[in-house]
Amino acid sequence: MASLFPLEIILLAQLVLDECRERHVRIVTAESCTGGLVAAALTEIPGSSDVLERGFVTYSNRAKHSLLGVPGDLIADMGAVSEPVARMMAEGALAASDAHIAVAITGVAGPGGGTAMKPVGLVHFATARSNGSILHRREMFGDLGREGIRLESVRVALEMIRDRVMG
Repeated sequence: MASLFPLEIILLAQLVLDECRERHVRIVTAESCTGGLVAAALTEIPGSSDVLERGFVTYSNRAKHSLLGVPGDLIADMGAVSEPVARMMAEGALAASDAHIAVAITGVAGPGGGTAMKPVGLVHFATARSNGSILHRREMFGDLGREGIRLESVRVALEMIRDRVMG
């Protein structure tokens, strides 16, 4: 059966699901530039519904605010592609779900939309764990093309979930 994703991502998604099952952990995604691809990678695996609690695609600033509770002032002051917004997205997704771990992604996938301060390929990630801290990771993928940036973002997000599950 053909997959929407490269084998590396499918294998990583399977590993994440297996490790979440072993630890009875449910996850939620809050995605902007990936447009739901992390949730899609997880749901490529049959039976993933016991781990993936829900996913939010919050592409617009309004969606980040209304669905995840990211303050409009924070988005206005810091920009949607920023560490504070990624952290708030993860925190908001966790609060709006019955999951144990949240992952959030916000970035500039291109080909346009980049600036000198926030170039194409800049992506902020955050993971939040119930009763735990929020961890942030910033990646500068460079201009790998829109598909490349989005797929690399999925890979990083899955790795971050796995680190939180194992840690």
